[in-house]
Amino acid sequence: MKSHKDLEIWKRSVDLATAIYEVTKSFPKEEVYGIINQMRRCAISIPSNIAEGAPVKNSSIFYILSSAVFQN
Repeated sequence: MKSHKDLEIWKRSVDLATAIYEVTKSFPKEEVYGIINQMRRCAISIPSNIAEGAPVKNSSIFYILSSAVFQN
């Protein structure tokens, strides 16, 4: 594995974050500091946590677990 960007789970999590940003644009403006903020922070945390954990040496268990998430 060269980078976290090579992981399918990271790619899908970025797509999810992008979709959540698009969907929450249509939410009522009163919710800017409520549900919109919470959903966006949650969505961004997924790829961020993957990127943060990826550079750890001997991260083969990380790769195995992240690959298993999207096995269908």
